[in-house]
Amino acid sequence: MEDIKLTKLAKCAGCGAKVGAGVLAKLLDGIKVHHDPNLLVGFDKSDDASVYKISDELALVQTVDFFPPIDDDPYTFGQIAATNALSDVYAMGGEPKLALNIMAIPDSLPKEAVHALLRGGYDKVYEAGAIITGGHSILDDEPKYGLAVTGFVHPDKMLKNCGAQAGDVLFLTKPIGIGILTSAAKVDLVSEQTLALAKKLMTTLNKGARDVMVNYRVHACTDVTGFSLLGHGLEMAQGSDMELEIDTAAIDLIEDSKEFAKMGILPAGMYRNRNFAERHVDAGDVPLYIQDMLYDPQTSGGLLIAVHPDDADAMFEELKSAVPSAQRIGTVRPYRGGKYIFLK
Repeated sequence: MEDIKLTKLAKCAGCGAKVGAGVLAKLLDGIKVHHDPNLLVGFDKSDDASVYKISDELALVQTVDFFPPIDDDPYTFGQIAATNALSDVYAMGGEPKLALNIMAIPDSLPKEAVHALLRGGYDKVYEAGAIITGGHSILDDEPKYGLAVTGFVHPDKMLKNCGAQAGDVLFLTKPIGIGILTSAAKVDLVSEQTLALAKKLMTTLNKGARDVMVNYRVHACTDVTGFSLLGHGLEMAQGSDMELEIDTAAIDLIEDSKEFAKMGILPAGMYRNRNFAERHVDAGDVPLYIQDMLYDPQTSGGLLIAVHPDDADAMFEELKSAVPSAQRIGTVRPYRGGKYIFLK
């Protein structure tokens, strides 16, 4: 097991392997959407998960997420992949209930490693209060793992990545810089202490953030993953027909990631995200390395939440003890045409 280097078997790590948002939109363009009055959120909405109304009291939240190894240890990789897959349900305000494994493994991978990977996923799903009930696996030269997750939410309490209102306050619940760290780790530039921090962040469920925000007037929410803070923020702004003003000084940027960004050690996904979102962002005088970090693809990142201004202070105080890093990062204002995001 000690000799296994899972990340060496993959070209990309974690959510950095995602198809870029711009490319994805082109791939989906022209596919006919069949309308069903009970389908509250479908793939045409660029949201985190689909939502289907079962009754006036219950709706199903469904999502799927998987990716290549982001850590050499199989158990840790399983935990991170499961945490990331569960996150989409939390972002919709739901609670995960059932999950199915999705796994691709090389024929040469020892069964002990496969067992550890699956155990990591199982342990994290059970921590979330959900159950893994089966799954599907195939042979592949590059290992991949993730989950298809089903959760529940009340139809009237479902959250979407659109719906932000003028005056809303923006919160973020995990630090930024994971993609840069995992890129640097591939060439052994990251200290053990920083790696431990990254693993802790990526294996922390967004359950704490979800459990806090559902008690307040949250108008929009999304999890910050492969499309980056600015990519997911742009989807929120465009979907809400609003502008986001973001205070970069208020964002918790991982210190070592700052240094790597200054050195130009950046994941390929950063460039894809910048290409997708940059034309909609007014970067002001924000230094280039900080801009790069805001385009950095996050694996198992935190939630970006837009909440009513009258609830902001109370929610902020409650978030401080419930999430890895409670950050009050900006505000929402009416769209005036032109750019959607303004950095300061």
